Amino acid sequence: MAATVTTASGATWQEVAADRQRHRDATIAAIEPPFPNITDIPLNTIPLAKKYLTPAEIKITESYVEDLVVQLAKGEISSTTVIKAFLRRAALAQKATNCITELLPTRALERAAFLDTYLSEHKKPIGPLHGIPISVKEHVGMKGLDLNAGFVAWVGTVAEEDAYILQILWKAGAVFYARTTQPQSLMHLETSSNLYGVTTNPFNSTLTCGGSSGGEGALIGFRGSCLGIGTDIGGSIRSPAANNGLYGMKPTSGRLPMGGLSATMLGAEHIVPTVGPLSTSLKGCKLFMKTLIDNKPWSKEPSLLPFPWKSGDFFKGRKLKVAVLWDDGVVKPHPPVIRALKQVVDKLKANGNVEVVEWKPFQHDIAWEIIASLYFCDGGGEEIAATDASSEPLRPLTRHIIHDNPHMEHHTIASMWAATKRRDKYRKDYNAVWNETATSVGSNGEFEGTVDVILSPAGPSAAPKIDTAKWWGYTSQWNLLDYPALIFPVDKVDVEKDAEKVKYEPRNEKDRYNWDLWEKFGAEGYKDAPISLQFVGRRYEDEKVIQALEIVKEEVGFPFVDYI
Repeated sequence: MAATVTTASGATWQEVAADRQRHRDATIAAIEPPFPNITDIPLNTIPLAKKYLTPAEIKITESYVEDLVVQLAKGEISSTTVIKAFLRRAALAQKATNCITELLPTRALERAAFLDTYLSEHKKPIGPLHGIPISVKEHVGMKGLDLNAGFVAWVGTVAEEDAYILQILWKAGAVFYARTTQPQSLMHLETSSNLYGVTTNPFNSTLTCGGSSGGEGALIGFRGSCLGIGTDIGGSIRSPAANNGLYGMKPTSGRLPMGGLSATMLGAEHIVPTVGPLSTSLKGCKLFMKTLIDNKPWSKEPSLLPFPWKSGDFFKGRKLKVAVLWDDGVVKPHPPVIRALKQVVDKLKANGNVEVVEWKPFQHDIAWEIIASLYFCDGGGEEIAATDASSEPLRPLTRHIIHDNPHMEHHTIASMWAATKRRDKYRKDYNAVWNETATSVGSNGEFEGTVDVILSPAGPSAAPKIDTAKWWGYTSQWNLLDYPALIFPVDKVDVEKDAEKVKYEPRNEKDRYNWDLWEKFGAEGYKDAPISLQFVGRRYEDEKVIQALEIVKEEVGFPFVDYI
């Protein structure tokens, strides 16, 4: 339903925001049975589920995608039962973390009933995602629904059709039941807007859920979803996945369909955004990717590359070779991140089935300069125009990435060409660094024995304090290079294990800012925050990265803690 209270109709930005929140709250109130007024929100919100949900609802919503797929296909559980459970937990997630822009109970339950009837009549599922609930970041267009991309002035814009990615997932049997929050400008590693306020972390409400797909991160982390759609141009899938103890994948550009999404600067090709999954399981991410690619989306979206899903064994007859990046040389990770990374590395070395080497970061400071100069090639003009149109104030992290960005440049055609050449040279140089890990050269000059994947921190800390996620380098690095990257959960901040004081002299102002946060808050301030790591592969080796993580997960047995 289109919004009628808009700035175009003469409303103030505050009135528009209040109306959008009323609409959201009405969709929450429509969930049956309703929740009481909940005022006792604990710091770690996860226990709310056991307090307000039934055991059956908990069992369903804490199931993995791969298990629900089997149960739904066999008719062991109905799609209607599954969707009702996830609607209830999503409504509770909103009360706990402020992650929802609207629930879609009527259309979701109608869809679920249709799928149940189809299975009964045809004795087979409609597709590989039959009955699977999928939550959707708001700026992924849904026919007939508001499409504001986090800008107050854009409220009242309505999607004319479903985004292409939704069309494919719908055909595969998915049920869309929840839309989730995003930050003003879509350019935060947190989720904060004037429309909905701040979305918080379900494991510690003083921390951020991440961004810009932060509503997805918080919702899935709370288990109000098992599979969701995010987008990523600097870490916007991986930051929320990492902060909430999830799996999340940023594919190489040109693999998954982007048609029907709303954002500023559409058409920019110098740094290309991607769409991808967040899930409670690795198999959930893999199923999402494979389902989309198996549908050959390049046949309708010609900007995509015609690469079928590669299902072979990438490591047949040899060991997986993993290179460890401990520190990007710009901002040192907090001690809990290093502890988690060391746990994984020590286990891999002890098992001996995976070769582990060191990765020396190559000019990651320069990489940030390059990508930060390419994010807003109009000098932030479209972003500022979108906020000025409603007179809404800039959120702190919008101001940080635009006004406080020393690398921002309003490019001319000539300077754009020069910046793109600099990007391409850096990509070539980094590729050469990767090739230097080869142990031999084949008869045709091909490099053999190179590193397969890089194991890296997902960020310079566990989930950051609100409005402090200012260093993007651990994720934006791979956007600049257009490498596929996959987040996985490992541990969580522990007030005993992480209590030791560490002496460190920061190398620069960015490093000092990050380290001062640890000095100020310590383990107690980040208590229960999930700690996640990242696997990175070479361009278009998305399937190889997934298989590499499957191997390491089997070898190491992470996560080492229970989050729920």
